[in-house]
Parts: sequence; structure tokens; C-alpha cells
Amino acid sequence: MIDRRLLLAGGLAALPGLALAATPATRRLTFSVLRNGTKIGEHVMSFSGDPTSPTVTTDVRMVVKLGPVPVFRYRHHAVERWTGGRFASLETTTDSGGKAERVSARRTEAGVIIETAKDRITGPAGVRPFTHWNPEVFSGPLFNPQEGKLLKVTARKVSARQWAVRGEAEIDDFYDEAGVWTALRGKLQDGSRIEYRRV
Repeated sequence: MIDRRLLLAGGLAALPGLALAATPATRRLTFSVLRNGTKIGEHVMSFSGDPTSPTVTTDVRMVVKLGPVPVFRYRHHAVERWTGGRFASLETTTDSGGKAERVSARRTEAGVIIETAKDRITGPAGVRPFTHWNPEVFSGPLFNPQEGKLLKVTARKVSARQWAVRGEAEIDDFYDEAGVWTALRGKLQDGSRIEYRRV
């Protein structure tokens, strides 16, 4: 089952100079976010720069209500940079139910340094943020872009267009034939279902 913080936050480390196939031609991805079939927010990603060195800006806003009353609010902002087809850095800010979090990650010769308000760790050189849009990241270790923690998950390619992630998460990510992210389905810790539908 998936940790809500992991889901609400979404390769090529050894292949410099390759374009990232997952960069959409539209330079923008927008998803409606649904919980048990009810829309609770949006997840928007904007892509700028060269396809081999994109900057990806993510904004997520969600509100879960009990009837008309909001019981949980979520906001997430991330700026993710790739250079020459390799993950370079990530900066995120998150307000999850009133709890503020910040993560800063950057690739160095020694590995990927990930810093939060409480901790600083050095992950392996091939670690990448689990931000969903790039299926190439499933070939190596992942970290949570909201909390800055290394994830204990395994990823399996179910079909040409689907990856299944299991362990700390139960997520299925879907891509089109060009490798562009099209949808997500997962299960939250409380048993509810979460779904991203591209609009």
C-alpha cells in the first residue's frame, strides 16, 4: 500500500547526451487527481529547455473533503533539472495538511546529496526522484521528492506502456508509445484508490 506522502509528491544516469523520450512535445502535462472516483485536485508539469537537459516544474494542489468540509489540503511545488540526459538537481516545497517540508537534491561526483530540514544523506550516483513522468528512472534506485528519503521499492515493466511499483508503494504508472506519462493508479494506506487522468 502506498504512503500518501509518496504519491502526492510524482534514468539515463549512465547515458549522457541522450534526449529524454518522456519529455512531451506539448511541453506540459496536466492531470486530474481522483480519490475513489471523486476529483480532489490537479497535478501540472511544465517542461522547458532542451529535451536532453529539461527543467521540469511541478505544481500539485489537492483538497479532500468530508461532505462540504475540507479535511485535508495539499500543495507541492518542485523544480527538477536534468543535464545531458542525467538527473542534476531537485528543489521541492510541500504543505501537507499544514506540515511544511523542503527537499534539496543535487548530483555530485560522490553521489546524490539529499538535504531536508532534519537530515542530509548521500545516495548512490544513480538515484533519481520518483516524479513519475520519466519511465527511465525505474532502472535504478529512487528517492521520495517530498521527504528526501531513499525508497524501498521494486519496479517491474508489466507491458510496453505500464510500470508497476511495489514495496513502500502500490503504484502503476502508464505511458504512451513515445514514453510520455499518461496515467497513474494506486492505493493509499487507508485503502482508498487514487487515480491520475491526463486532461
